[in-house]
Amino acid sequence: MKKTILVLAFLVLSASVAYAKAPKSPTQGKKAQTIFRAGKLPSFRGPKKYFTGQVKVDMLFPPNQTAHYSGAYVTFQPKARSAWHLHPAGQHMIVISGVGLTGTRDGKVLQIKAGDTIWCPPNLDHWHGAAPHTSMTHLVITGVHNRKNVVWKEKVTDAQYEGHLGSQVLTAKQKSMVTISAFAANGDLNKLKHALVEGLQAGLTVSEIKEILVQLYAYVGFPRSLNGLATLMMLLKERQKKGIKDTLGRQARPLPHGKSVLALGTENQTRLVGGPVVGGLFRFSPEIDRFLKAHLFGAIFGRDVLDWKSRELATVAALASMKGVSPQLSAHYRIGMHNGLTVPQIRALIAIIKARVGQQEAALATSVLDGFLKKKK
Repeated sequence: MKKTILVLAFLVLSASVAYAKAPKSPTQGKKAQTIFRAGKLPSFRGPKKYFTGQVKVDMLFPPNQTAHYSGAYVTFQPKARSAWHLHPAGQHMIVISGVGLTGTRDGKVLQIKAGDTIWCPPNLDHWHGAAPHTSMTHLVITGVHNRKNVVWKEKVTDAQYEGHLGSQVLTAKQKSMVTISAFAANGDLNKLKHALVEGLQAGLTVSEIKEILVQLYAYVGFPRSLNGLATLMMLLKERQKKGIKDTLGRQARPLPHGKSVLALGTENQTRLVGGPVVGGLFRFSPEIDRFLKAHLFGAIFGRDVLDWKSRELATVAALASMKGVSPQLSAHYRIGMHNGLTVPQIRALIAIIKARVGQQEAALATSVLDGFLKKKK
């Protein structure tokens, strides 16, 4: 009997086992009710071939000759998920506890939570699992068609799992920082104007936006920084004429007394990066090393209008929207993560670049990020 139950358990997960070979219920063919006592059917870990992370499957009941479906509880630990798969006869899912995610090939990822019931129609490629910071248990009732209940495909990558979490990992203000930085960097002033309006509506102050545009001079050059500031200035005048009062925000506090911007910048750069910055390039050109430390990391990063995480978010967005700066983009992925940016947040940033700036820019930014993460591991 134990061997029979284990074969049944594997049937729930494997598309290669024919329905005709499935074990029968104990009273199948008899006019009597069957009780599957709690805990009597097997529990097992989801096979690594079909799941990422820690997954537990608790069998509930097998199919029989009249009811061509089986049932099981499946519990996913945070970030765990299934591989891509489809069900020839469809599947009902009922979330018992926690919060989960379920995605389809069109890029849509839906959040599901306790009490939600999901119907997955036949032959629809999908995946499901837990949200990043909580476990999730759902009851699955899976039908059988032509002796199959599931067809497994490739595993869901980290990029597929994390890349569609933008609405959950970036605030409205952070999303606006991304678009403002991106359009200021690539010089699209019409789109920048729309992004500036969105940023003001999302709650960014005038001082915060000015700070982003000033900072970008060090990464995209004075011309585009100045053009961005001019676009903001003209927009504010237009809004003022319409009677719109935008929040100015606070000004930066003075830099520390008794310390040169070069000394302050050296300290800030070391903290920002996680260690002293040295190298052949800076020995070759000590002038650029001094300018970076004094101007960027001292005079700009020493200002407290924006925190360093926000500054790195703006920098990454700008570099991701430009060509020919992959080494710098990779470096700022590392610096951004050192200062609080998460991989899901960076994936969300890239998703915004893809939707608002261009697919080529997003593809390159993704490639650079994947290369950085591979090297980091």
